[in-house]
Amino acid sequence: MFKPIRSPLLTLALAAYALLAGNAASAQEYPHKPIRMVIPYTPGGSIDNVGRMVADQLQRQLGQPIVIENTPGASGVLGALNVKRAKADGYTLLFNASSQAYLPLVLAKKSYDAERDFTPVGQIGFVPLIVAINNDVAAKTFNEFVKLAKANPGKYTWATSGLGTTSHLSEEMVNRAMGLQMEIVAYKGAVPQLTDVVGGHVSAAISPMPGVTSFVQAGRLRPLAVTSKTRIPALPDVPTLAESGMPGFELLSWYGIWGPADLPPAIVERLNAEIGKAVQVPALKAKFAELSFVPTQSTPAEFRQLIADDLKKIGKAVKEAGIRIDF
Repeated sequence: MFKPIRSPLLTLALAAYALLAGNAASAQEYPHKPIRMVIPYTPGGSIDNVGRMVADQLQRQLGQPIVIENTPGASGVLGALNVKRAKADGYTLLFNASSQAYLPLVLAKKSYDAERDFTPVGQIGFVPLIVAINNDVAAKTFNEFVKLAKANPGKYTWATSGLGTTSHLSEEMVNRAMGLQMEIVAYKGAVPQLTDVVGGHVSAAISPMPGVTSFVQAGRLRPLAVTSKTRIPALPDVPTLAESGMPGFELLSWYGIWGPADLPPAIVERLNAEIGKAVQVPALKAKFAELSFVPTQSTPAEFRQLIADDLKKIGKAVKEAGIRIDF
């Protein structure tokens, strides 16, 4: 009987073709079942609020449920590791903020590599942070608060939504720039962080607008400054930190979606295209505007570059501040 002779090169080529064909078919069918979206913080905070809005719109477009899974702990590390270990098939995604990239910079023991261990799918947008204080603190401006803190070392404290977050890094930078000795108390998310500032257990916080805006609008917290380059239309009377004794200061919290490493390019492109459509839906844009959240559209490559650029910029600040966390 005749037996066909197959060269190793031909075998390899056929295997590669089969793999590509399988991936293409898989991407065309995607998604054919519910998607799990991990949010590595407690419900109700800035990241959770925006993540749920985006997930709601995406599931309308994709035709499959997106199940939110809040996995708080270790400043977002637990949720990130959950996604890192997941199968790279597009059915487990991570919704997080810029702290996803910053956290490995400050960890004494690195749990993951922000660039190597995840696939950037798309940026959602960005938002400023607000410097807010408890209403009983006798300061009406940021400069008055600085004077109080300097005159009473150890009396006033910061609350942060998690170590290594944009909230934490902002507070560290303010401490060093203004010569303050304010202890930073870590929480598992923005809701417990801000609730304790409202209750007077902690004096102040710097927190992203989507989580803190409702507290400010209800008069439960007093805003002193914003971390953006210019003032925010929603709070025109609140100055920037750059106007308040920290020239040139700007630190924004940007949000995005990641998948595990090696997520198939076709699935990444499909999700990125759907994200681009979602952030332009008028109803979602209106909700974003209420939170002073600025939606953006980016390709996966642009999102990857943003992460790389921010790692350089924030890495320098972290090194100068000597920030290290040991969980």
